Amino acid sequence: MGQIWEEHIHKKLIELDKIILPKYREESKKEREERKIDYSLYEKDFKKRIKNAIKILNPITNEAVCCLNFYRGQGMKPSLKASEKLRLILIHQLFSKSNRNMAYMLLLFSLMTGIDTSYKTIERLYSDLETEFALFNLLVLILKKKKVIEIDSCGDGTGYSLSISKHYLSEVNKLKDKVKEQDPKDDKKAFVYKFALMDIKTRMYVCYGISLKSEKEAFDKAMMMLKKLDVNIKSVRLDRYYSNPCYVKQFPNSKVYIIPKKNAGLGHGDEWLNTMKSFVEDTLNHIEEYFQRVNSENGWAQDKKVLGWKVSQRRLDRIDTALFCRVIWHDLFYMG
Repeated sequence: MGQIWEEHIHKKLIELDKIILPKYREESKKEREERKIDYSLYEKDFKKRIKNAIKILNPITNEAVCCLNFYRGQGMKPSLKASEKLRLILIHQLFSKSNRNMAYMLLLFSLMTGIDTSYKTIERLYSDLETEFALFNLLVLILKKKKVIEIDSCGDGTGYSLSISKHYLSEVNKLKDKVKEQDPKDDKKAFVYKFALMDIKTRMYVCYGISLKSEKEAFDKAMMMLKKLDVNIKSVRLDRYYSNPCYVKQFPNSKVYIIPKKNAGLGHGDEWLNTMKSFVEDTLNHIEEYFQRVNSENGWAQDKKVLGWKVSQRRLDRIDTALFCRVIWHDLFYMG
């Protein structure tokens, strides 16, 4: 088929809902049942990843800050080195403790870490400029060591609860896509939205963004971060929330795998046309590639299992730092 029309997209969507997706789900279910996950092996591998991440924490954080130089005036010098700040804030997120409890906990292993400080110091780390630069440097270093340069990727958004009363997954099941945006007039936000792009091969996060407003804004911030990195996106898979020409245009030199919405049309540029052609003309392969998005969903599930589904910080800059730490831990788990 050389040329496609809107009716081709709509017919393919009907075929997709009635025949292709039910058949694909049935085959996937059968394949999962035949494969039979060995949960004891999974837990063993998982513990190994965490152990390896903790083992390399000291050397890799030292390497991340060794080339960082900060200008300071004549004021009081900080009590902690940049590497100590970086390790401290990462450990804080790993244990998911309150600032005060974390300070008490540090007393128990200060002999091992060489760090003994107050809970106020820990709280200030979340808005510390040196720590922010160190975290970014650490992300770049991790990606460089794993040779994450030219990638096939998948992206997805999630939400972290800012209050105990609302759980993001429960709200998604009730409200579907309506939960992906919050009322800007509401001063008391229930969630912080986070979008991250993952390299499918290494399962590492490449970039991320957060927002108290919407998942869309989190996506836009992730794309801004991507521009600062030396990473080329060969292909990307996004869910139906991002099935819009404005999102596809963000990846002009990439193969984009999405499922179009029911009212999808044409006339939105070459990037959108090429994506629609792939969906209409090579549907089975397109759908197979699209469903590799499951890597992102599994990544969120794993992160929340290990690092928690709630964020304790309240200021936007500190929330951002907390979730950046969780990106780093996720990538460290896949360093081995």
